Amino acid sequence: MALLELRHLSKTFGHETAVNDVSIDLVEGNILCLLGPSGCGKTTLLRIIAGLERPDKGTVYFEGRDMAGIEPYCRNFGMMFQEFALFPHMDVIGNITFGLRMQKRPQAEILTCSEEMLNLVGLQGYARRNVGQLSGGERQRVALARSLAPHPKLVLLDEPLGSLDRALRERLLLDLRKILKTIGVTAVFVTHDQTEAFAIGDIIAVMNKGKIQQIDRPEKLYARPANAQVARFLGFQNLVQGVTTPQGSIDTALGILNAGDHGFPPLTEVTVLIRPDGARLQDESIPAQAGEAVVSGVVKDCLFKGRNYLLELQIINGQVLVFELSDESTPTLSGRSIDLVLSPRACVIMPTT
Repeated sequence: MALLELRHLSKTFGHETAVNDVSIDLVEGNILCLLGPSGCGKTTLLRIIAGLERPDKGTVYFEGRDMAGIEPYCRNFGMMFQEFALFPHMDVIGNITFGLRMQKRPQAEILTCSEEMLNLVGLQGYARRNVGQLSGGERQRVALARSLAPHPKLVLLDEPLGSLDRALRERLLLDLRKILKTIGVTAVFVTHDQTEAFAIGDIIAVMNKGKIQQIDRPEKLYARPANAQVARFLGFQNLVQGVTTPQGSIDTALGILNAGDHGFPPLTEVTVLIRPDGARLQDESIPAQAGEAVVSGVVKDCLFKGRNYLLELQIINGQVLVFELSDESTPTLSGRSIDLVLSPRACVIMPTT
C-alpha cells in the first residue's frame, strides 16, 4: 500500500481551477517531483497535502488515514520552502532544533538529533554561527536540517533551490537527493525546472492547468513523453505534425518517417517528436539505411555547446528544427544546405492535442 494517497483532489480559487481531479500514489521511501510551469497547480497541491489548503473535492490519505480535519502541525510532515524562513535572531543549532523544542522533546534527544543533523547536511562546526553569516547554500542546508530534525515520515519541499544561482543549485542537487535517500524519508518536491526533477525524483508528475499530464519514472518520461505539452515542457523543440500510413510510417512535411510500432491506426493525425541527438550528417561513405529518413534544410545557426554543436535547421515549410551534432565539420555549415539522416529511434509518436 502507498504511504501517501491522493484521490480525486480538486481546488478552485474564484473562477480559476488550480487543481483538477488529481490522483497519485507515493510509495514509502520514494521522492515524487511535481513538475510544471508557474501557475500549473503544483504548489497548491503541495499545500493541500500539508493541510495548508482544504480541497474542494477529494481526499488525502497518509498511512491509510484520511487527513481531513487534521491540522498541519498535527500531521508531523517536514516542510521546506524557497525562502528558507530561518529565524535571523537564532544561530544554526537554534534554527535546526526549533521544532524539537516546540514539541518539548527531552534535552538529551535534542542534543543527539542536532549533532546528527549537522553531520547529515555537512555543517559540522557551524552550530553556533549566526544564520546571517551563512552563504545561500549553507542556509539551504540549515533549512533542510530543520525540516528533517523531527524525523518526519514525509517531507514537502516547495522549490527549495529556487532562490539560489544556477551554479550553486546544480552543486546542491545531488547532495539533496543523497541526504533524503540516506535517511530513507518519503518526499514531495515541487519545481518548475526539469533538470532538478530528473536529478532528484524517483517519480515525476508533469502538471499543466491543474491536471497531471503524465506521471512516470524520469527515464520513461524522457524516452516517451505522453503528448506535445509534456514534450515542450521537457525542452524538446522538434515537433512535427503528420498522418499515419497503412504501412505504419508517418507522412510529414519532412517526408516519410519511421518510428517502429507506435500503436496508432492508419490515417490518424499525430505529432512526431524528433530527438535532437538522433541525427547525423549524410555521408557518401555511410548511406542512409533501411528505415532511416533523410531531412534537408538550410543551416540557420550553429552554436558550440562543449561536447557537441547545436545546429538550427530551417526546413522547406519554414519550420526550424534543432539538432545536436558532434561532427567537427559542423561549424562550417552555417548558411549551407545540408542533409541529415534520422534514425527511427529518434522519432516518438504522440497524439495531436
